[in-house]
Amino acid sequence: MRRRTQIVLTVTLMVALLVTAFSYIYISQLLRQRINTARETADNLTYQLAYVATSAVPDLTSTKVDTSKPEAVRKGIVYYLGTDRDLNTMLESVVGNWPTVLDAAVVDIDGNAILHSNPDQVGKPVPIRPAFQTIQDAKFRRQLGMVYNAPTVYEVRRPLQLNGAPFGSIRVGISTVFLKHDLTPWLQHAVILSGMATLISLVIAAGLSRLALGPLERIARSLDNVSYGDSETVPDTGTLEGATLDEYGLVTLKIAHLGRQMRDAKEIFSALKSNVDQIMSNLQDGLMLFTRDSRVVLVSASVETFLGRPRHELLGHEVKQIFSAESNLGSVVLDAFRLQHPIEQQEIDAPNGKQVHISLDFIQERGTQIGALLTMRDAESARQIEDEIEMSRRMSASGRLTRGVAHEVKNPINAIVLHLQLLQTKLKQTDPETRRHMDIIDSEIHRLDRVVQILVDFTRPRDLHLEEIDLRRLLDDVLSLAAPDAEQHGVKLVREFPAEPLHVKVDSDLMKQAILNIVLNGVQAMEKGGALTTSTRRDDNNGVVTEIRDQGRGIPTELHDKVFELYFTTKKAEAAWVWRMRSKRRNGTTAPWISNRPWERARSSGCACPWSKPRRER
Repeated sequence: MRRRTQIVLTVTLMVALLVTAFSYIYISQLLRQRINTARETADNLTYQLAYVATSAVPDLTSTKVDTSKPEAVRKGIVYYLGTDRDLNTMLESVVGNWPTVLDAAVVDIDGNAILHSNPDQVGKPVPIRPAFQTIQDAKFRRQLGMVYNAPTVYEVRRPLQLNGAPFGSIRVGISTVFLKHDLTPWLQHAVILSGMATLISLVIAAGLSRLALGPLERIARSLDNVSYGDSETVPDTGTLEGATLDEYGLVTLKIAHLGRQMRDAKEIFSALKSNVDQIMSNLQDGLMLFTRDSRVVLVSASVETFLGRPRHELLGHEVKQIFSAESNLGSVVLDAFRLQHPIEQQEIDAPNGKQVHISLDFIQERGTQIGALLTMRDAESARQIEDEIEMSRRMSASGRLTRGVAHEVKNPINAIVLHLQLLQTKLKQTDPETRRHMDIIDSEIHRLDRVVQILVDFTRPRDLHLEEIDLRRLLDDVLSLAAPDAEQHGVKLVREFPAEPLHVKVDSDLMKQAILNIVLNGVQAMEKGGALTTSTRRDDNNGVVTEIRDQGRGIPTELHDKVFELYFTTKKAEAAWVWRMRSKRRNGTTAPWISNRPWERARSSGCACPWSKPRRER
């Protein structure tokens, strides 16, 4: 939409709004005035009717009416009211003389009409109508709706006392039809005036916009280019119309310079804001930057943890609005700002109950203070980091020592194994007891070698040899290795693999070792046999999920945190390190066969943690 069109519409809308507002006020005042006038008319009419009715009834003690009987008194009053010429004449002239009055009646205490402007209603019950005060007390919109909705008759009452006692009331009915008939011409006049004013405003706004915006269209285009960041399209002074530095040329040139400055400043500000937000969101320390008047202009995300308040509630507030003098932290910070004294690193209790290291530095430029920087750091986290660094240093030294000791121990173990094999070969004819002792020695030496190898593997960084394989084939190989143990324990191995290949990039040896340990634990956990189900599938995120479910008794809750600890086991000591050997016949003797593949060594040893919770994702 062009700016000229916008201005025309804006001026028209403003005029229309002003006309509408004045019309609204005018109609509301007119409606309220007409309603109040109708009420005053009805009040005057009821007063006159009550006065005439009172004058029409004489003193009944001087008449033949038996004043000791209430019924006789009532009949006497009704007689005198019905025969009074002035009262009946006034009732007959109500409709013609009062434009908003529909009817009037003198009603007794039982609600029956003694006299009525409509003779047919005399002696009949007068219907109950809403009080006219309801429409008088309503707001403008409500009043307008009550007048222009379904026709309704409202009533104005005045109590009537005759012969010194309550007799009934004077009732005057006011019809909304008469009110609407009286108000509609004025309303139509206001609507016509509003439409004419709007039309005239359109013509005037169009003429003014052409007169005022004609020479400024190019400036408007330049401002649009600046607002879109395209300041290069703003022409130079030499390309302006007439090639003169008139007012229009100067304004255009200034807009061009301003656009370039705004673009550069916007780029710099966006880059700085992005960098600062990224730094502040990743900082573990709480940082608060204050201006010269002690207002917060920069807050890191960690401050929310220390103060227990969101960042948006802190920005723009003064230091005394953020910190309370009743807390230790607030007292120290407020005193430092009041005395303009920096705070060296100091440990204080934070509102969240934690120990916090705080420091406050006042920033100065050319000897003038321009702000302050408050730093908060979790004391417990700092101590934990220091402890972790010290533990890492000790673990590193322990790893180096362990690898050295393991290297020195493995050499004699290898020599012992070699000589033991030679001794077994030479002792071709030995008694069974000697052979049993030699087998025990051989088993224990291999167990010791395995312990040393585990220590070496645990302390030595492992290099991953990643390759893309079909996970179904890897799982099938693992289940084939575990099949003998499963058969021995009466466990059925169930495979639930998809038909399509599941290609993953993993270290095959380490993955087989890990999965085999879980499978063997599941098999060993089912003492009475059962089914161990291995399933794999591709999830919605294009990842691969593998589940190993057994029917064992599960891992106790109190042991969940220990299942990954080295050497932790719940198996009995005599069965924890059973070495299962494969043997081959060589020259008529049985020689121990030791696999050099890590998953077969794992299969030989089993896993140190019994994993047997039913239907648990591995």
